[in-house]
This record gives sequence, C-alpha cells and structure tokens, in this order.
Amino acid sequence: MASIQDQIVLITGASSGIGAACARAFAQGGAKLVLVARRLERLEELAQELKQYGTQVYCLQLDVCDRTFVKSALRSLPEPWHNIDILINNAGLSRGLDKFYTADIQDWEEMIDTNIKGLLYITRLLAPKMVERGRGHIINIGSIAGHQTYPGGNVYCATKAAVKALSEGMKMDLLGTPVRVTSVDPGMVKTEFSQVRFHGDVERANKVYQGITPLSAEDVAEIVYFCTTRPPHVNISELIVLATDQASATLVHRYTE
Repeated sequence: MASIQDQIVLITGASSGIGAACARAFAQGGAKLVLVARRLERLEELAQELKQYGTQVYCLQLDVCDRTFVKSALRSLPEPWHNIDILINNAGLSRGLDKFYTADIQDWEEMIDTNIKGLLYITRLLAPKMVERGRGHIINIGSIAGHQTYPGGNVYCATKAAVKALSEGMKMDLLGTPVRVTSVDPGMVKTEFSQVRFHGDVERANKVYQGITPLSAEDVAEIVYFCTTRPPHVNISELIVLATDQASATLVHRYTE
C-alpha cells in the first residue's frame, strides 16, 4: 500500500455524503485536505471534527458551476496548498424522476452544470499542474446510472454517462504521464442524494431505501481510498460497486417483514 501521508487532497462536494466520508478517510491516512462546497458552515464543522486526526484542512466555499469563480478561487489558494496530489470530483446531484417530456428544464440545467461542467472546470485547472509535476490522481465519482439508464433517469443518466466517457478520455489523454484516472461508480448509497433529487421530500426519499441495505458513504470512501493507495504503476480505471441487494440500476431486492 502506498502512503498518502502529507499529500494534498482536494474534494469537491465535501460538505456531506460521500465527500465528507472521503474527507474522514483521507484525514485518518494523514493527508492534507482542501474541502470544497457551497455550504461553508458545513465545511467548517467537518474541519473541526477532523482535528482529532491532526490533519491540516483548508475550507473553500465554492460553487463548481461558476467557471470564473472556480478559476480565481483555485489560482488564489495559499502557497502551501497549490500542489494538489489527489483530486476527488465528488460534487454532483440528481433532480427529479420525471419523464423527460414533463421534466423541469431548470433541473436539467443544474445537473448538467454540476455533474459535467463543474467536473470539467476543476479538472482542467488542476490536471496541467499534475502533469508538470509528474504525479497526481484524478478520481471521478460516477454512478451505475452512467452504465445503465433507468425510467425517469434521462438527463441524470446522461450526465453520468458523460462522466464515464470523460474518465476514459482523460485516461487516454494522460497516457504517457504518471497521472492516474479512476472512475468509482456506485449504485444506491444512502446519503442526502434522494432528498436532493426529490427537492427535500424526506418521506419520498426514505422509500428509496426501504427494505434494503444500501451502500453507505463510508463504503464508497473506503474504495476511493483504496484506489489512491495502490503502487504508482497500478491504476484502477473503473470500479462499479453495488449493494448486495442491488443487481443493476433497476433490479433491487426488498425484504418484507
């Protein structure tokens, strides 16, 4: 296992769910963290929690969809935080589960801007420095939805299919450099994901996971950590992880009492 001690890890969408779980996993491994999200108060609470591991944390309030702000914010990182060793593109969301012909176009805009454009803006700024320094690892959090479309998933599935294609393209374009690219593509993970999808409808969100044991954010974070701690000559390009109760994007076994 390769050490990540004192490596600088930038995590987008770090205020909750998989992003926050990754922050905890990498803090325990001795990494230094740049935590990125729109909700600064959540980041600061997390940073306070991570002090128990003795790790250094820099909180950056940032909307990854704002290209101009992304550019200025990353270029103005304090000098000790300039050289990002590991980028975890976790920021992403789903909005709605409607048929495409009745869907809210604003929901489409938000998914496309966050899941595709946000990932591109961040990676485009950080990848050249990784190439220049001769080291780095880009982790894109995709989804089973990028491999298999499901009813009502239309645009969300399309954005995650784009993440899959972008991860493959990045790997091809970085061939010949030591920079690694990994896509970690989970199925059902119990986080705030469904609450966001259903615009805060907690009851409807809870029904998504009713009768099954879904993945946890910590399950996914452990896998991300594993990928980044392989020896430099090993690159885990793509990894699909599902709960035992889930066989595909649409096949789920639910237990009844």
